[in-house]
Amino acid sequence: MIHPLAEDFSQLKDIEIENKLQELSRKYWQANNPSVKQQISIFIDLYRTELNVRRSKQLEQVYQKREKDLDSLVKVN
Repeated sequence: MIHPLAEDFSQLKDIEIENKLQELSRKYWQANNPSVKQQISIFIDLYRTELNVRRSKQLEQVYQKREKDLDSLVKVN
């Protein structure tokens, strides 16, 4: 789900996404209006999803590299 006001996440660094999450979480708890809280919650979910996707890709890359490194260590006769 893409929100029409959401920015392009590919242009952001991981730390920027984490900072946005902290800022939005703070604003969520400060808000009293349920509609505003709902909109903030949508953006929190979008940023969390993007961060999770990035971390999953990084873990997959590390796992694949590890597999290749192990193959060079094992010699089958």
